[in-house]
Amino acid sequence: MAKAQSIEPNIADLANSWLKSYNLDYKLEQEKLNDEIDKALQEYFSKSGGKGTNRPDVKLLLQDKELNNYPILVEYKGYKDKLEKLDKNGNVENIKSNNEPNLKNINSYAVNGAVHYANALLHYTNYKDIISIGMTGYKDSKGEIKHSIGVYYVSESNFGVGQKVKEYDDFSFLSKEHFDEFIHDVKTLQLSQEELDKIKEQREREIDSSLTKLNNDIYQNEKGLGENDRVYLVAASIIATIGIPGKVPVLEKQDLKSSPMKSETDGEILMRRVRAFLEEKNLPREKQNLIIRTLENTILSENLNKIENGETQLKRVFSKIVDDLGIYYKIGLTTDFTGKLFNEMYSWLGFTQDKLNDVVLTPAYVANLLVKLARVNKDSYVWDFATGSAGLLVAAMNEMINDAKNTLNSPEEIYEKERKIKSEQLLGLELLPSIYILAILNMIMMGDGSSNILNKNSLTDFDGEYGFIKKDEKFPATAFILNPPYSAEGNGMIFVEKALNMMNKGYAAIIIQNSAGSGKAKEINKRILKNNTLLASIKMPIDLFIGKSSVQTNIYVFKVGERHEKDEMVKFIDFSDDGYTRTNRKKAKNNLKDTNNAKGRYEELINLVRFGKSKLNIFTEKEYYEDTIDPESGTDWNKSAPIDTKPTLEDFKKTVRDYLAWEVSNLLKNENKEDEELGK
Repeated sequence: MAKAQSIEPNIADLANSWLKSYNLDYKLEQEKLNDEIDKALQEYFSKSGGKGTNRPDVKLLLQDKELNNYPILVEYKGYKDKLEKLDKNGNVENIKSNNEPNLKNINSYAVNGAVHYANALLHYTNYKDIISIGMTGYKDSKGEIKHSIGVYYVSESNFGVGQKVKEYDDFSFLSKEHFDEFIHDVKTLQLSQEELDKIKEQREREIDSSLTKLNNDIYQNEKGLGENDRVYLVAASIIATIGIPGKVPVLEKQDLKSSPMKSETDGEILMRRVRAFLEEKNLPREKQNLIIRTLENTILSENLNKIENGETQLKRVFSKIVDDLGIYYKIGLTTDFTGKLFNEMYSWLGFTQDKLNDVVLTPAYVANLLVKLARVNKDSYVWDFATGSAGLLVAAMNEMINDAKNTLNSPEEIYEKERKIKSEQLLGLELLPSIYILAILNMIMMGDGSSNILNKNSLTDFDGEYGFIKKDEKFPATAFILNPPYSAEGNGMIFVEKALNMMNKGYAAIIIQNSAGSGKAKEINKRILKNNTLLASIKMPIDLFIGKSSVQTNIYVFKVGERHEKDEMVKFIDFSDDGYTRTNRKKAKNNLKDTNNAKGRYEELINLVRFGKSKLNIFTEKEYYEDTIDPESGTDWNKSAPIDTKPTLEDFKKTVRDYLAWEVSNLLKNENKEDEELGK
């Protein structure tokens, strides 16, 4: 049977005739729309996987009544079933399961191609709201054209995946008479939190894949760059390419000229943009100076700015960073971006250095768990005494903002609450300067909650006051989250004691080496229980930090400000099977897989800690156990459900059944053997 012939020219002619009738200034495939959009389409990887040559069939730039500009990107196809290819969740399927671009779908389906073009604009321009349109069709038995249209809104708010607007029979929604109504429909689109979480999880897997690719590329091809150099170069590049609309322009690849002039080297240009960004962000002067000093040592180095074949190593690596990572930090992913960066950059070392063994960053899903166990909400004041890359604070901030959006109804009130959360309700302390830079960068990328990230020793140099705002006021902490350095006194429980002593109320959730609860922190634990209640002790999977650390960890949950009484019941939960399977393959696309209802298990764990055994569903009383502890012991925090060693009648019956089955099996084997011998 002959393959149907494409009628793409007919589809293009029909659609373009509509646009012409609406008197719209549209541009065809080879025509220029504007420099920013055309350059973005040229820079982004093509539908075939190479660089550039992204050419939508039609491009427009339309303005609504509020003078907001919306790029419109249109792709035509000419077959009946080539409108769109969606995944099992109903999203445009432009990414394969291994987190690589699905070039076949992008090439073959009209909507998929149009959404691909929109992501080029999210990656390389300041446009945050784009309309992608796909149209295809065929001729029926009478020779009449039958067409179908897919219209998708692609933006920061849906992480570039896109949302279908509604069904349309023509392009009249783009006409001057109807465009404002169309934009109103676009603005009322909403994704559920569950849908957003799924998209975010997919994008985070893509970040991991891109970071691995980038680090491998630098490791293999860019000699002379140490681990810290790589981290600082990525940090400076991200700051320079975030920009501040109307104040600090985004640094483009072509802005780096690889000039030999001392004041015009690529490093000087990059650092000038970083300084301008920090100045406009109104960061305290001492914090600005620390960041600049730390970054300059790498960015201005002679080797990085040496010109070879007309290009510096700095420009080459900067270009790779923008190309591989740009879209992820530009679409506003609320994730521990620099934590991922740190873990990836240092993965090549195998964490063999003593200092690094104390900087094992908390996985995002564990950070979210700690935040929920500490009962964080929009009104919480959250602090972390060993903040690392600020992953725990990022998780807390996300939880607080989500709670604000879910409980407040005024957009202005939500805006003000979000501003207050970022500027006043988070505080973190990090001693190591190299990690401190990552924490600041993380919070800057989240919209700048970096005001109260302090480069201090939380045990000796911190008195509980705000860092750079409200300098003479104490931080009114109500939630404490922590993954401490285990080399500290009591495996890190010394941090817990200090933090809880500075709190009057609230909750705390910490993840720590479990020997802290069985003897290593005996005296500290006894002191903690004089003013705080141990609510739960959770045994975590042994491979939780696979590839970084192999220690057994527990999460301890406290209620702050209430003495632990000897008759207080503590919830002991064995969470060794959390539903995830972990591997430690450097080149794997995904080292974490949900193989046993991990999402359900984490939700049930949170409910068990909060409400008790009435919430048992997936787990049984073999994993959940309630008992008292001795507040004067400090060594009995790791209990587990007692094992009943007394045999039951059913145990006896099973033993008899197994024995009889074994006897019968042996008899049958002997008979078969005898038959074979007789048959010889």
